[in-house]
Amino acid sequence: MAGKAIAENRRARYDYFLEDNIEAGLVLTGTEVKSLRGGRANIAESYAAVEGREIVLINADIPPYGNANRFNHEPRRPRKLLLHRKQIDKLIGAVQREGRTIIPLKLYFDDKGKAKLEIALAKGKKTHDKREATAERDWQRDKARLMRDKG
Repeated sequence: MAGKAIAENRRARYDYFLEDNIEAGLVLTGTEVKSLRGGRANIAESYAAVEGREIVLINADIPPYGNANRFNHEPRRPRKLLLHRKQIDKLIGAVQREGRTIIPLKLYFDDKGKAKLEIALAKGKKTHDKREATAERDWQRDKARLMRDKG
């Protein structure tokens, strides 16, 4: 299970300029962990928000565990992120002063079997930045194709 990605937010690199990557733990219930071990989660539309002096993951979808009974979890409940106080203060400062957003990039199990979330401070891209990124990606693909065919 070490390093096995459960969910990835592939669109984040297209929509945002990513700055600082931080690994955070998650406060999960038992049925959430069992559902994650089954490889079911979606973090594409989620984000992290500041609530008081804590960072909380909002709108992450971990579907209910199939074999659980009435003690199953709420699929889109807010989940607290486990970070050091200095990291939390840095993130809160960046969000409040600079208008940054905290975006989840990848949800995975580490080598100890604990669920971890890779988050990043992000700044939103404008439409012209997205067009430039698309044009650059297309040019790199065409260049590689030409080198392969001609070279």
